[in-house]
Amino acid sequence: MKLKVTVGSESRRLELRRAAHGWECRLEGDRRVVDAVEVAPGVFSLLVDGESFTLHVERVGDVYRVRSRGADLVAAVENPRRWAGPALRGALRAGRQEVSAPMPGKIVRVLVGEGQAVEAHQGLVVVEAMKMQNEIPSPKAGVVEQVLVREGDTVEHGQGLVVVA
Repeated sequence: MKLKVTVGSESRRLELRRAAHGWECRLEGDRRVVDAVEVAPGVFSLLVDGESFTLHVERVGDVYRVRSRGADLVAAVENPRRWAGPALRGALRAGRQEVSAPMPGKIVRVLVGEGQAVEAHQGLVVVEAMKMQNEIPSPKAGVVEQVLVREGDTVEHGQGLVVVA
């Protein structure tokens, strides 16, 4: 996953990749790989060149407050999936859409049934990954054509969950 992170007036791209025990993070312009693990809600342990850091992250409106070693920063994070203009977003929602798992995990709840009308952004299923429950939303208003998973199923990244027409 690639994000744009802005702290003060400086913006950089951040690439996140799921690793065996957490995340690998690579900041644009920096060749180091940072290992990150969420050790408690909003508390992350980072390993950078053999040195350990603890970050406390709190969401405040549209930004994140990040504290570590006496430093207190405010960071804005943009997801490139939201960068597309209105014309592209409309095109992505047109027609039949298969909603896929954004991460590997376990289906803990199926929130819709076949033939059910749904609104854009309405929750379809809940996937648990790394002890966090993530509600997967509908990309558009429509009707659930097919539910491809059941509660208790294990899914892989990219696996189909629900089809909305």
